[in-house]
Amino acid sequence: MKFLGNVLATVIGIFIFLMLCLFGIVLIGTIFGGEAEGVEVKGNSVIELNLEDVKNDYAGKYKDPWMTIFADKKHIGLTDVIHAIEEAKTDNNIKGISILNDDSPLGMAQSKALRDALEDFKKSGKFIMAYANSFSQKEYYLNSIANTVYLNPVGDMDFKGLSSEVMFFKDLQEKSGVKMEVIRHGKYKSAVEPFLENKMSDANRQQITALLNSIWISVTNDISKSRNISVAKLNQIANGLLARTPQMAKAQKLVDVVAYEDVYHAAIKKALDVDSSEDYNKVSIRDYTINSTTTSKISDANDEIAIIYAQGEIQSGEGDVNVIGEGSMRRSLQEARKNDKIKAVVLRINSPGGNALTSDLIWREVELTKKVKPVVVSMGNYAASGGYYIACNANKIFAENNTITGSIGVFGILPNFSQLATKIGIHVEQVKTHENSANYSPFVPLDEKFKAVTLEGVEHIYRTFVTHVAEGRKMTFAQVDAIAQGRVWTGADAIKIGLVDKIGGLDDAIKEAASLAKIKTYSTQNFPEYEKNFDDILENLPFAKSKEAFIKEEIGEENYLVLEQIKRIQTQKGIQVIMPFTITIE
Repeated sequence: MKFLGNVLATVIGIFIFLMLCLFGIVLIGTIFGGEAEGVEVKGNSVIELNLEDVKNDYAGKYKDPWMTIFADKKHIGLTDVIHAIEEAKTDNNIKGISILNDDSPLGMAQSKALRDALEDFKKSGKFIMAYANSFSQKEYYLNSIANTVYLNPVGDMDFKGLSSEVMFFKDLQEKSGVKMEVIRHGKYKSAVEPFLENKMSDANRQQITALLNSIWISVTNDISKSRNISVAKLNQIANGLLARTPQMAKAQKLVDVVAYEDVYHAAIKKALDVDSSEDYNKVSIRDYTINSTTTSKISDANDEIAIIYAQGEIQSGEGDVNVIGEGSMRRSLQEARKNDKIKAVVLRINSPGGNALTSDLIWREVELTKKVKPVVVSMGNYAASGGYYIACNANKIFAENNTITGSIGVFGILPNFSQLATKIGIHVEQVKTHENSANYSPFVPLDEKFKAVTLEGVEHIYRTFVTHVAEGRKMTFAQVDAIAQGRVWTGADAIKIGLVDKIGGLDDAIKEAASLAKIKTYSTQNFPEYEKNFDDILENLPFAKSKEAFIKEEIGEENYLVLEQIKRIQTQKGIQVIMPFTITIE
C-alpha cells in the first residue's frame, strides 16, 4: 500500500508540475504576445469598418498595470474608434473606408456619434463605400452615410418603421401561483406593468409611441440628408414596404448598386487605382485603432479634462466595463476632484439605471466634485432612471436626439411563492420576538404592514430623486414631478422640458467642459481604472472561456439575451431606479 501511495503521489506531482509548466508557457506567451500587437499600415490602404467587437464607449483600463497584460485585447472602445477615424482623415496611407457586412451591437446614439465621425471623414475627400447581403434598419442607418451603398441581388432590406412588443404575465402568475409583488411610484413606471396587467396601459402606450416616433424622426432626418430623399418620401417607403427587395430599394434610391461582393471589391480597386488581378491593401478598424492609441502623440498641455465612463446597469461593488459599480465610480470622481492638473470632468453615461443607493452615492460624489471644478454630462444611448439620477446635478447636460433619458420613478419587486407552496403542500410558519422582527419571506403572503413600510421607502427615494433633479435643473418640485412619474423621453424631447441643456455628443461635452474651466489647450484622461483580482485574470486567458460564452453558444444570442434579462431581475436587490423596458432597434 505504501508503494502504491508513493506511485500515486509521484503521478499527482508530475501532473501538477506539467500544469504549472503549461500555465507558465501561456503566461509568457500572453505577456510577450501582447506587447508585439500592432500592424503596419501600408500605403494606399482602406480601413475595413467591422464593429462586431465594439460594444462600449470605453474598453477599460486597470489600476494595477500588470492587469493590462491580461486585458481582452479583442475589444476596443467606440471613443477610440472615433478618434482613429479622425486621424485617418489626415493619414496619407488611408484612402477610404469600407463598411462590409457590418453587424454592430452599438445602440442608436452610439451609431449617431459614429455616423457623424464618418460624415466628417468624407469632408477630407476620401471615399466611404458600404456593402451588405442584407440591411436591418439600424445597419442601414449607419451605412447610408457612405458615398456608394451596395446590396446583394438576393439580399433584403428592412425599412418599415419602428415597433415595440411587451409581454404581460398577470394570468401566468395566477395560474402558476408565483406572484411578483410590486411596489412603485410613477404612473409610467412600466417596468412592473407586465406583472400587474394583461394589456398595456394608456400611459405606457402614450410614452412608447412618443419615444418611437421621436427616434424615427431623428433617424429619417439623418438618412434624408445623406441620401437626398425627403422625410415624407422615406415615410412613404416605410409605410408601403417599397424597399423590401434589393431592386425596389435601388428604385427608391436607398441603395446605389445591386451587385455581388466581388463587384464591390472591384469598385474599391478602381477607386484605389489597383489592377483588377491584384489585392488591395486593407487594415481592420481594430488594428488601426490599436495603432492609433499606441502611437498617439504625447500632449505637452499642462491642463487635463477627466472623462469618466459610466456604462451598464448600476450595481454595488467595484464594477467593470459592463457594470457601473460604486467602487470604481466614486474612486474616479475623488481622484479627478483631488488632481490639480484636472480642471474639469466629463461624465459619459450609458445606463438604464439600477440600484437606488448606489445611484445616490455616485450623485453625492458628483455634487462634491462640482463644488471644486465643472462637471459636464454626455449621454449615450440612454441615461435613464438611475442613469439620470447620477447626471441631474451636473453643470451642463448633453444628449443626442435619440438618447433615451428621464424615467424619474422608483419601484421594488418582491417575488412571492406562497400560492404555489400551498398548491404543492409546503407550509411555512414564523416565530418572532417582536411584531416586525421577521424578514420578508417569499413563502408567506405579503403582509399589508410590511408593504406599507416598503412603499414608504419607495416614496422617500422618489421624493429624494425629484428633489435632486429640481435642485440640479433649477426647477420646482412640482415641475419635475409633472414630467417624472417614471416617463421616458428622447433627448430631442428632454431638451424641451428642461432635463437636458444641449444636443451634442461627447466631443461637444468636452469642449463645453473646457469652456467652463476657462482652458484652451488640454489633454484628456480616461477613467475608471478598475481593480481586479486573480480570478478576473484567469477569465481573460485564452483557455478560460466564461460560462456566459458557453451558454450563448448552446442556446443562441437571442435566447441568451432573454436569459440575461431574467437573471438581471433576480439580482436586483433593494429599491430600483431603472428604465422601465429594454429598447433594441434593428
